[in-house]
Amino acid sequence: MPFALKVLLGLAAGFAVGLVIAGGNAEFLAPAARVLETLGTMWIAAIRMTVIPLVMSSLIVGVNLAPNPATIGRLGGRALTFFIVATTIAAVMAILVGAPLMARITLDPTAVAALRATASTAGAPPGSMPTVAQWFIDLVPLNPVKAAADGAMLPLITFTLAFAIAITRVDAARRASFITMVEAVQNATLRMVRWVIDTAPYGVFALAVPLAAKLGLSAVGALAGYTVIVCGVSVLYCATILYPAAAFFGSVPTSLFVRAWLAPQAVAFSARSSMAALPAMIEVARDRMKLPASIHGFLIPLAASTFRPGAGVGQILGALFIARLYGIEVGPDGMAAITATALVTSFSVPGIPGGSIVAMVPVLMVVHLPVEGIGILLGVDTILDMFRTTTNTTGHLSAAVVLARGEREAEEPPALGV
Repeated sequence: MPFALKVLLGLAAGFAVGLVIAGGNAEFLAPAARVLETLGTMWIAAIRMTVIPLVMSSLIVGVNLAPNPATIGRLGGRALTFFIVATTIAAVMAILVGAPLMARITLDPTAVAALRATASTAGAPPGSMPTVAQWFIDLVPLNPVKAAADGAMLPLITFTLAFAIAITRVDAARRASFITMVEAVQNATLRMVRWVIDTAPYGVFALAVPLAAKLGLSAVGALAGYTVIVCGVSVLYCATILYPAAAFFGSVPTSLFVRAWLAPQAVAFSARSSMAALPAMIEVARDRMKLPASIHGFLIPLAASTFRPGAGVGQILGALFIARLYGIEVGPDGMAAITATALVTSFSVPGIPGGSIVAMVPVLMVVHLPVEGIGILLGVDTILDMFRTTTNTTGHLSAAVVLARGEREAEEPPALGV
């Protein structure tokens, strides 16, 4: 049986058991659900513990095995362009497709009152997002070791990238021995990843049971409509933008792309973490798709840390839903402000479950929407986060395929004249 199918079966079985518990027909299974939740959390922790050494070793090896020093600058510029364009398209699609659908949601006054009561007690997540200037300042870590300990991926990547480039200026003999050691670290980490990923069907099952047991089928009214719209627009964006981009610009058949990337997408969907899916993405890109080292060693870790097209969809539709719920009109200027803010903040969304909901705070504040409305969205954010994260991962993989084509062309030697 294909591994990806095993993962999907584990997810389906977990949801089935969880829904039985939620329906009150098997209360004796409730303690088992709590045990499974603990096991699922441990499984995610096992994946996440490999991320820091994998990202650092991959970046160092990727930079130093690039065919020439110009590769990183060229690939980095092309990657940034792809990220900005793809996220902007996601935001525009959210407005053009999602906003009209959001306006058709029928709001039950009783349900609205109940949701507002929930928001008043749940409140907004603690803390505040940094300003744009502070975001750029934070890119340079005061202490890279502390950044690694805190899981601050962007500052850590800034340091690692600078360190990797500095290594390219070291004497060739000394550099070679050091890179050999780092490659050994990378290979050992990937071996650990393989051990953890091999247990994915069981880990996904352990995560799905308590999730379904908690949520059940209680989503109603406005929240149900909001959930369907966000999930639908996310799927539409993948189907009409990301998959065609991989096929057209990356010259990869859609059927091959779907089969190759299904396992990383399944991990992203169940774990709700781009960083949790990173090891699987690197393994598939390197071993199955045979993408250039600069792609699986540099681009994919960079994309997993910064590229969040799913946040472009989720933040905008979340803001529009809160505006609809509170009866606040958002005009064209407000739409533009929401889009621009979502574009900027999407690059600072942490690659962890629920990271996008925190980054929505400045999107709401820019058009004076009630921040406490986030408390309303938290109830269904688990479902939405699955689709957002899968959209993010699909974006990472599409970028890898599209930009790999240019890398291969750049690495090909020029044709000799006759």
